Amino acid sequence: MRLLIELPAWAAKYMDHEAVYASEAERMELVIELARENVLRGAGGPFGAAVFESETGRLVSVGVNLVVPFNNSVLHAETVALMLAEQRRASYTLGAPGLPAHELVASCDPCAMCLGAILWSGVRRLVCGATREDAAAAGFEEGPVFPASYEYLADRGVEVVHGVRRAEARAVLELYVSRGGVIYNG
Repeated sequence: MRLLIELPAWAAKYMDHEAVYASEAERMELVIELARENVLRGAGGPFGAAVFESETGRLVSVGVNLVVPFNNSVLHAETVALMLAEQRRASYTLGAPGLPAHELVASCDPCAMCLGAILWSGVRRLVCGATREDAAAAGFEEGPVFPASYEYLADRGVEVVHGVRRAEARAVLELYVSRGGVIYNG
């Protein structure tokens, strides 16, 4: 048996590995655009993510939510972006010696599963758009995520930033609901 995970064909236009996103806001703009495009094309849930080299802002990978089209509960945007980044770097950890520091930018605060993936991925920074409360208002259940969850990440060297371009990220969740998107874990 084999598992093959592919981004939707339209996502290829976002995979410019020479692109540099200098600011946190620019990086978030990209992941919000990915999330919105995923909704508008009916390709999956209202979440986007990307991995960047922290210092240079160079794009390493992108991810969109693929839970519904692949019938796979782990294919959240964050996990997809992390898997593709690790594959591109040929390493099971983005914190491997010789690699630059990496960060994950996510259109929404991560669920419990994604927080675990972030911890093991080796990224040193997490930047979030919409909040857990925004996801809950759209009908999504984010699982057992507590302030201590983020403290745990911080204690292990992962800086976390919340609320970057929150209103724009929340608008994508609202768009998904208005279009009758499937709430697959509510």
